[in-house]
Amino acid sequence: MLCCVSQSAEAAATAAAATAAAATEAAAAVEEAAVGEARPPRSPRVHRAWFVAAVTFVTIIGAAAFRSLPGLLIDPLHQEFGWSRGTIGAAVSVNLALYGLTAPFAAALMDRFGIRRVVAAALTVIAVGSGLTVWMTAAWQLLLCWGLLVGLGTGSMALAFAATVTNRWFTERRGLVTGILTAASASGQLIFLPLLSWIVETHDWRPAAVTVALAALAVVPFVWLLLRDHPADVGLAPYGATAFVPKPPPVPGAARRVLSVLSRAVRTGTFWLLAGTFAICGASTNGLIQTHFVPAAHDHGMPVTAAASLLAVIGVFDVVGTIASGWFTDRFEARRLLAVYYALRGVSLLFLPMLLAPSVHPPMLFFIVFYGLDWVATVPPTIALCRAHYGDDSAIVFGWVLASHQVGAALVAFLGGVARDVFGSYDMVWYASGALCAAAALMALVIRRRPLTPAAESGAASQPVPS
Repeated sequence: MLCCVSQSAEAAATAAAATAAAATEAAAAVEEAAVGEARPPRSPRVHRAWFVAAVTFVTIIGAAAFRSLPGLLIDPLHQEFGWSRGTIGAAVSVNLALYGLTAPFAAALMDRFGIRRVVAAALTVIAVGSGLTVWMTAAWQLLLCWGLLVGLGTGSMALAFAATVTNRWFTERRGLVTGILTAASASGQLIFLPLLSWIVETHDWRPAAVTVALAALAVVPFVWLLLRDHPADVGLAPYGATAFVPKPPPVPGAARRVLSVLSRAVRTGTFWLLAGTFAICGASTNGLIQTHFVPAAHDHGMPVTAAASLLAVIGVFDVVGTIASGWFTDRFEARRLLAVYYALRGVSLLFLPMLLAPSVHPPMLFFIVFYGLDWVATVPPTIALCRAHYGDDSAIVFGWVLASHQVGAALVAFLGGVARDVFGSYDMVWYASGALCAAAALMALVIRRRPLTPAAESGAASQPVPS
């Protein structure tokens, strides 16, 4: 009897121990599952964000091909059709203005339809517009093809495109990535400008236009097959993120959203200061040097191929300067960087009229290197300021700031050609642009300091902060 009782007690104790062990294991499993759900998906050794950035870089290079062509075609079109430089400059102005004005709407369309669809359509429009210029015989056709179609296409792949990719795929290294993607436009100039100038000089301007169209079409398959709209599409968190970020739903009413963001942004002083400085940036780069440097150097007896090669050298050092600017933006105050960049650019422009000569000499090379390092170094700190002040709306706000950049470029592209027709030289344009850069440096220092908060850094702040 005692033996039976002892055996029963022993069996009960064993059963209780087994039950406790099973409960412990179950609790551990539940805890592990909860931790697993909270833990973000494990990223691969090389994050997919870097591949997306690489495809974006190649895409912007393709778009930059046509933007390297206008300065090479001013003299050939003037000689073949008898159009004035002011008329040709007007077509360039339409192109530059639409390049900026399209950007904020393109950023909103990317939120609605996805990055891949918008960029593939934009590249196709560039190819169509560039290809149709081969058959043009009247100035209005130049305005339609070169100005309207190509302006819309390149505007859809403007720097707002780079800002959208950076905001979605990166939470760390944003300044560096912005600098790399900004440098892509300079790389396109580097790759295509010497080739296009040789084609124009050796054959004609029409084969150059066809080359641009084919280059734009060649990028479309890469965009469609390799580009993705959001890290969640491939089950990843953004680069540097500590938590998985679900893909936001499509945002309807793209045009309405763009205009509402603008209506809020224009009530802040920061927006007007950023727009004003960036307008001067566009006036002193795309509108002035990229459009008029080659004909201005040719006025002084320099061969077109030599002048175009100098612009290509600007593109080389622009890559270095812009990537370095992105690195600086991650570490130093953005508004002070802007002030330094604009001040140095203005000083260099004041010396340019004394450097133009029939041949390339060391002081001119020094100017080219110096100007190249500062060419679009202003972009990373400008995007950083937009992100700090406008949060989730920063890509669209930067699109509007970029629109002011292109309006400034368009005005100088047109007025520079008019000044050349009236005064017989570009000297007045160089001096005026140098003075404008000095004003931009002062405007940058007036921007109120607003350090990046954790919410702004992750893009959580969706409303602009009144300044």
